[in-house]
Amino acid sequence: MGREVAIEVRSLVKKYGNLAAVDGISFTVNRGEVFAFVGPNGAGKTTTVEILVCIRRSTDGEAKVLGFDISDKRGQLQIRKRVGVLPQDFNTFDLLTVRENLGYYRKMYDKGTGTDRLIELVGLKDKANVLYKNLSGGLKKRLAIAIALVNDPEVVFLDEPTTGLDPKARRDMWDLIEGLKAQGKTVFLTTHYMDEAEILADTVAIINSGKIIAMGTPSELISKHGGKTTLIVEEGGSSVHELLSKILPEVRLENDGDVLAVLKKKSDLPEAILALSKKKEEFAELIVRRPTMEDVFLNLTGRKIVEGELH
Repeated sequence: MGREVAIEVRSLVKKYGNLAAVDGISFTVNRGEVFAFVGPNGAGKTTTVEILVCIRRSTDGEAKVLGFDISDKRGQLQIRKRVGVLPQDFNTFDLLTVRENLGYYRKMYDKGTGTDRLIELVGLKDKANVLYKNLSGGLKKRLAIAIALVNDPEVVFLDEPTTGLDPKARRDMWDLIEGLKAQGKTVFLTTHYMDEAEILADTVAIINSGKIIAMGTPSELISKHGGKTTLIVEEGGSSVHELLSKILPEVRLENDGDVLAVLKKKSDLPEAILALSKKKEEFAELIVRRPTMEDVFLNLTGRKIVEGELH
């Protein structure tokens, strides 16, 4: 038996005049998985989320969330009851405390999770009586996730949840997302951080200019599009380049004296190290660099994403 589907999208289109912000995308999200929608700013990530949570209407195509049709009014009502959303530009009441803010949103729903439980879940117990305006950026994002969970949703949409956070707050947010998955919730995560998708996601869809250009598990995408593992011999120079060229098919000498050798077989690395050891070659350091999701995007598009923008 296949896994139960949480979100099903078929040939979804959203046009603004002649511009297709979302250009005929199709994908499926299974229940209980973290699905990462990855791409630069303006790729169509937020537009897709807004369509799926019934904030924005699509131009064409079909989508179902938890079996309910986004184009049907009764379906929209059911979707809104069953999903939680952290929008990219989230803000709430500055002069209410963490507890008061949560209490306000909790009253909107007949059923849900208790305020104290949510405060504990997102690690804000010691900040419960602090005004929202006095929280750090990372703590504001934690409260935002708690608010997204007030109705105990089956699917949680997190739109760029770690943008603007320092490394510690970002790691804390990753822990929170992993915690949501452990509770059995389906997480739809949009991000422009490739490492975030690689670490957190079960399935990654890469979107660029409104189109999905690749989809699969992080390991599948890296294996297919990431390129090969590389041995870097720092400051090896021409003698190391000459030596490794005799035993490995792809060896390159950089201008700074580093030697880069592509490792195509499992035996390539031990053979290279043995050869370097026998000849007692001098170098600064040996580094084995494995391909990442950053390499996947670069190889697919010829460009990198730096703070959300294409470079």
